[in-house]
Amino acid sequence: MLLPTLASAADHNLGELAKANKIEVFNRKFDQTKAGSAEAVFLNAAPNDGVAWIAGVEFSDGTIELEIKGKNEQGRSFVGIAFHGQDNRVFDAVYLRPFNFQAAEQERRSHSTQYISMPGHDWSELRKSHPGKYEFAITPAPDPDSWVKLKLVVKGKNVAAFVNGSDVPALTVELLNDQLKGKVGLWVRNGSDGWFRNLKVVRASK
Repeated sequence: MLLPTLASAADHNLGELAKANKIEVFNRKFDQTKAGSAEAVFLNAAPNDGVAWIAGVEFSDGTIELEIKGKNEQGRSFVGIAFHGQDNRVFDAVYLRPFNFQAAEQERRSHSTQYISMPGHDWSELRKSHPGKYEFAITPAPDPDSWVKLKLVVKGKNVAAFVNGSDVPALTVELLNDQLKGKVGLWVRNGSDGWFRNLKVVRASK
């Protein structure tokens, strides 16, 4: 279905890349005293969205895998992967809302994972115009305070998101734009901080 033919794979030690200034951070700062390990990075919280682009990585089709950790604090933890980035304003992203993973209310659980296409299609616009189409629950629901493995499979205008090794996608959507290649980054929403480690980018063969 969505699985492309895989050609070149690259593992990225985010802690080492941050130390070598090979991650371009917009509207955030790294605080490695909170990273927890030499392989991880911690992005601090700040007003408005933030993104950290991996220098020299361009991606079109293939897979992006990343371990992410947010917080179980309602409305204060939004952490994910930006891809096909053109600049700090124009990109696609899939992100997690950990505080919704195990919420008692089904409606909140259905907002656990989200696709956005910036700048024109933020979560609020998509929820209003296409409720239930670009955000979904995760089954089984992860521990909201744990590391979560997020894997994106991108082929053409389709993206599927898999969580914690599941072979059933938590989210499958069609991209809302025509920018089919660009940068890969770590993404946090307004007011959020987050932890990231073990980035692997596999480009599909052409």
